[in-house]
Amino acid sequence: MFTLLEGCATPVFKDMPTTTMSSPLDVAAAPERYHDAAVVWGGRVIAVHNLADTTQVEVVAHLLDAAQRPDTSVPSIGRFVVVLPGYVESMDYPAGRWLSVRGHVGGSEVHRIDERDVVYPLLLSDDVHLWPASFPYEHGKFTFAFGIGMGIH
Repeated sequence: MFTLLEGCATPVFKDMPTTTMSSPLDVAAAPERYHDAAVVWGGRVIAVHNLADTTQVEVVAHLLDAAQRPDTSVPSIGRFVVVLPGYVESMDYPAGRWLSVRGHVGGSEVHRIDERDVVYPLLLSDDVHLWPASFPYEHGKFTFAFGIGMGIH
């Protein structure tokens, strides 16, 4: 007998719609228009900065799939900063780690990248999901395996 199990992509943040939301690029173009908007964004951590009362995690943004996982097969869609309350250990958010975050747009700030000023939306975090260190290599792809075994008694 053969059994085929098919999994559905369940969103990480079940209380948020999986429909298209404003992207970091949209918000960077008109931050005042999106102030306090609820969003779910994701991407790859590039830096962590501990400030006096908060921690800022810089992220290169990627589109999210139906399970709110960053889609690593498409180019980035800008950058944003996740604002976390208090001190956060930077080793918990190492450069290259993938995350998805639910929060509210809390303004923007300008960062200098090489010789260019870039607007980073600030995302005040309600919840962060860190993807396993093996992401995306062992997640998000359907795999099927079957085997035949034989035993001797």
